[in-house]
Amino acid sequence: MPRIEPIPVDKLSPESREIIEGGTEAGLYSTPLPLQVFAYRTEQLKKAHAARTATTPSLLGGRIRELIRIRSAQLGECQPCMRSRKHDSITDEDVACLLAPAHGDMNPQEAMAIEFLDLLSSDHHAIDDVFYARLHEVFTAAQIVELGFTCAETMGVHRFLHTLDIFGTAPPVIEYSPDEVDAKAVVASEDVAASA
Repeated sequence: MPRIEPIPVDKLSPESREIIEGGTEAGLYSTPLPLQVFAYRTEQLKKAHAARTATTPSLLGGRIRELIRIRSAQLGECQPCMRSRKHDSITDEDVACLLAPAHGDMNPQEAMAIEFLDLLSSDHHAIDDVFYARLHEVFTAAQIVELGFTCAETMGVHRFLHTLDIFGTAPPVIEYSPDEVDAKAVVASEDVAASA
């Protein structure tokens, strides 16, 4: 069980239930569990789903974005995301290349994108002038900006999902309560003043 108990399907709001069931049926999500946790904050669930279904044109292309998503899931140990494939061109061999030291048979843009993600995740200080010059050999400045935001957003979500222990076997740390949905904590006024 995840550390935050997923909202039971029959307790989801109609809007959340539609997003989760529709996205799962459409193959956007390999498991509804993370979304059932996200549904504690309806606007966050809607935002996560909108990001998944956005049709904003990408200068990087769907294949590179998907390789980044899968590699980020590997680095963040996000089991649900490692399992799913969102771009038809991704094969098991591609996924295996993500784990290979030189990233196997990837083209220069794919290999640089994954190297950037790996460094951003493990040693962002190594992304220096020389590295940016290497990036610019295969990407435009606009693509580098998109690459940076794509990697940063993806890494953060995968690390958060890992902390939830989505497929954990222990009882949840935080049990489901309808009072927790779209709610904020009530803190005593002296606690608020002390923390300010």
